Amino acid sequence: MQKKKNLIVFGTRPEAIKMAPLVHAFQKEKDFDTRVCITAQHREMLDQVLDFFNISADYDLDLMKPGQSLYSLTAAIITGMQSVLEEFKPDYVYVHGDTTTSSIAALAAFYSGAKVCHVEAGLRTHNKWSPFPEEMNRQLTGRLTDLHFAPTERAKENLLKENTPTNKIFVTGNTVVDALQHSVETVTKSLSEKAQEIEEWLEGRELLLVTGHRRENHGDGFDRICEALQQIAKNNPEIAIVYPVHLNPNVQKPVNKFLKDISNIKLLEPLAYQDFIWLMHRSKLIITDSGGVQEEAPSLGKPVLVMRDTTERPEAVEAGTVILVGTNTEKIISETEDLLHNSERYNKMSELHNPYGDGKAAQRIVEIIKKH
Repeated sequence: MQKKKNLIVFGTRPEAIKMAPLVHAFQKEKDFDTRVCITAQHREMLDQVLDFFNISADYDLDLMKPGQSLYSLTAAIITGMQSVLEEFKPDYVYVHGDTTTSSIAALAAFYSGAKVCHVEAGLRTHNKWSPFPEEMNRQLTGRLTDLHFAPTERAKENLLKENTPTNKIFVTGNTVVDALQHSVETVTKSLSEKAQEIEEWLEGRELLLVTGHRRENHGDGFDRICEALQQIAKNNPEIAIVYPVHLNPNVQKPVNKFLKDISNIKLLEPLAYQDFIWLMHRSKLIITDSGGVQEEAPSLGKPVLVMRDTTERPEAVEAGTVILVGTNTEKIISETEDLLHNSERYNKMSELHNPYGDGKAAQRIVEIIKKH
């Protein structure tokens, strides 16, 4: 029997993390020829994840360039994908979530005649400018997709409202939970040098973990976020704040301006995935604008404050595992301090069930594809 050909495409660190369980699940299946194509939309951060999950790319488009615009990245992906698709001729092309890699690789796969499989399908804010360009990347990918792997019932409902055929939508849970379960086991067995260094600096203090990078927060939004963190650090000297700072100058500039010389704030370069997982596990509370963290943290029992005005992950808000605080300085301060000092509210939030799944999403996807 001829093997079905799978091409799994991703370009950024979050995609790699969420696609890693699917790569491993398919590579165990003898009836599939599964290959990995990376666009390297993010290079260094992507390579760290590939190393950690022991994944090697069959095709590496190596597209990252300094100061790259969405125009040039889009053009490079579609032309880069052509030769890969023409050489391998996959039956199925898997893309993930909401990146430029996802939407443009889906378009290229559609041109090639392959079936497009969208992992983490159906997330929506219904505001094309927030998050930008991710919301439209999701919607464009959705129109091109043949098989939609939705993480939740809410995501499925979004797709049904867009007239997606019911028999093309499958609720699988989110593969990020699969990845997290594997990773926490690994990183807590022995601490890396970086984790040991942070632990020594913490000196037993409670940890507040911060991440932030979204385009829509660049400018005034980041100033307000940094002002809030500055005040939280000042008001709570017994708490340690750790902030791995994104390399984008629009993030670096305000963070260094407001937070550089505060004794209980530690600014770090972006961390390897395994060190970030350890930090999440070690933290008491997380303040972020990341989508992935909203999905991962509830599995670790960590409350999350989300520095965005809208989220395409309303399940977490409804479940009570995350709170939207936007970039409002006063709201960030008040919600953070309430969770730090109100143990009853904190415990209730930390014990809530993760709405994003049970760690078996990748295997569910494999079983669905076997029937197609």
